[in-house]
Amino acid sequence: MAAIQAIPAIDLKGGRCVRLFQGDPGRETVYSADPVAVARRWEQLGAKLLHIVDLDGAFSGSAAHGGVIAEMGRTLAIPFQLGGGIRSREAVQRALQAGAARVILGTVIVEQPEIAAALAAEFKGKILAGIDARGGVVAVRGWTARAEMRAAELARRVEQWGIGEIVYTDTQRDGTLGGPNLKGLEEILAAGSFKVIVAGGISSREDLLALKPYAPRVSGVIIGKALYDGRLTLPEAMAALAD
Repeated sequence: MAAIQAIPAIDLKGGRCVRLFQGDPGRETVYSADPVAVARRWEQLGAKLLHIVDLDGAFSGSAAHGGVIAEMGRTLAIPFQLGGGIRSREAVQRALQAGAARVILGTVIVEQPEIAAALAAEFKGKILAGIDARGGVVAVRGWTARAEMRAAELARRVEQWGIGEIVYTDTQRDGTLGGPNLKGLEEILAAGSFKVIVAGGISSREDLLALKPYAPRVSGVIIGKALYDGRLTLPEAMAALAD
């Protein structure tokens, strides 16, 4: 059984590294004014991949942290995946040119599926689908709007486009330290044969161990608040998820 990767999250808002509670911009905790230093710290602690989200981009629909992302691309030796407001071919190209190894499409896969399908074909292997759900129903535009679609249905759609990996976030649990939504995860996994990176609610070693039976379909777990609040260290998380 393949090990699940522990992936530290770096959420960018106003040029700072923050965490939101259930994606609410009014419930923000600032952890650092230097996101690049935070990224380097996770690299030094052994991270093999980082998950970067441009929250301002997600809310506005266009990238807001190009300079920070480019600096990460110049200074990090490890890869990072980038999401938040990436809704066009030009935005995908800019993200890849700035150093992102993979780009996460979210809102565009719901609102402009023909564009998303074309991007998945053109940038094959470099596109992830970001499926954010509340109660199994898809959320878009920085989680401020609800799409009339089940997360599992969207997962089936993107697999048909050739996207082989999904970032699945339970928005009700994100930033809450309430544990992962295993029922929601199982619904997603049942929709196809793609791999899933899980996000939302991770708080402890026990939460990570609960995901291990889902490997190798679950390929990674994104950890945010638990790392920043010191409930988990990255080496502890990596050890819990090791074979």
